[in-house]
Amino acid sequence: MTAAHPAPVPTRAAPDSPRRLDAAGRLLRLELRRNAMLWMLPLTAALFWLVNHRQSMAYPPLWNVRAMTMQTTAVAVLAPTVVGAAAWTGSREGRHGLADLVVGTARPRWARQLAAWAATTGWAIVAYLGCVAAVYGATAWQGAWGGPLWWPAVVGAASVPAFAALGFAAGALRPSRFTPPLVAVGAFLALELGAQFIHGDRSYWQISPLVAGPWEIGPNEGAAIFHPYLPDLPIAQVIFLAGLTAALLGVLGLPVGSGGRWLLRCAVVITAVGLLAAGSAVALAGTGRLGAHGMISIPALHDPADDRPIRYTPVCSNTPIPVCLHPAYSFELSVVADALEPVLDEVAGLPGAPVRIEQVAANYAQGADNTVEVRADVPSSSGATPVLHLLLPNQLPGPHLTGRELAATVATQTGHEIVASVVGAGRRPTSAQQAVTAAILKTFATEPDAQIAAAAQRFAALPSDARRAWLREHLAALRAGHITLAQLP
Repeated sequence: MTAAHPAPVPTRAAPDSPRRLDAAGRLLRLELRRNAMLWMLPLTAALFWLVNHRQSMAYPPLWNVRAMTMQTTAVAVLAPTVVGAAAWTGSREGRHGLADLVVGTARPRWARQLAAWAATTGWAIVAYLGCVAAVYGATAWQGAWGGPLWWPAVVGAASVPAFAALGFAAGALRPSRFTPPLVAVGAFLALELGAQFIHGDRSYWQISPLVAGPWEIGPNEGAAIFHPYLPDLPIAQVIFLAGLTAALLGVLGLPVGSGGRWLLRCAVVITAVGLLAAGSAVALAGTGRLGAHGMISIPALHDPADDRPIRYTPVCSNTPIPVCLHPAYSFELSVVADALEPVLDEVAGLPGAPVRIEQVAANYAQGADNTVEVRADVPSSSGATPVLHLLLPNQLPGPHLTGRELAATVATQTGHEIVASVVGAGRRPTSAQQAVTAAILKTFATEPDAQIAAAAQRFAALPSDARRAWLREHLAALRAGHITLAQLP
């Protein structure tokens, strides 16, 4: 008689994680093939070229202005396209009346929605990375000094999942064929109108991904050249966008039927954490102030090491008095040097003339009535060597000057400053000092005083050697104000 062995008790099979991952991968691949954003790629590329690439390439090859312009214009292009495509995808089940039919599927509704959102985000990221590659590639090919600024690109990339989550949540919660266009237009208008509420620094509206720097002056050549690009505001913007994305995706898991209790708890936690992160980022942005170097500084996120200037070797001209610019502005050296060369030939070697003209950084200060004051950041002198510090007109807020406009402005403003330092023309110059200045600058035709204009024209008619010889002999008396118009040759 043999002993009977008890039959094994059947046990519940453990979850097969690889199979679940394979199923999730198949679902994502399916969504990628049928996603609405795939069909929006040609339109997005065309808008990028019209709005982003052309505007960025209109600026000189400087990483700062092109990167900040790219962030603002790329976000403006992505907002309506990504939000609209995501809303169309999110409303798919509701528009076709399939919500009740897919309740019994193996995958929870929240999981299906996340896969569709991920597919939309993926295609939008592909379009955005193509834009970044085009702008940064062209800038590097044109020989821009330094390296790419990655924080503006990171903010644009963080905007993509947030826009996709916004559109998808709107489409899933209010499924209709009218939802995608309405949400797309609404998102675009909300971004553009929200930026108009920025008045000075310390504004909560600076959290908008459209903002790449002080909104009052926009992209400007004076920032992030002599000093590092401050990541304070971009960090707050990325935190805000990540929190907004998490909150919107968590909202998708809150309706009844999105999943079981465990998924509902996860959705509640994700929504709460996302809202907390977004609110904290907005509060941080409200403490941002305009720094001395033209960027938004947030005390809680600021690193003092970013205030140190970037070391560089200036590029100088071969004029009688060297004109030295930051290497990032080397493409403007010939224009500036040619504009100043006639004046430099006249005053080189004279007492009081500078031995070098050196470009300096711009210093920014928030003014009243939403204005920004910009002046030259003149370093403390380390010796008695006379150096004229130059702030290029394109370092100031405003439209970029062409080569001809830049030459005319430099010849008028900087040229007058050079001559004034030689002849001693201060705030109240004498008539003789005004006449000599007008003669050297060849501006006697616009001199309102007839006597000064006649004396300036008479002095300018002298040969260059004769003018220089007279100035060497009488410069001390001219600077002291002892020379009259009648004494000018």
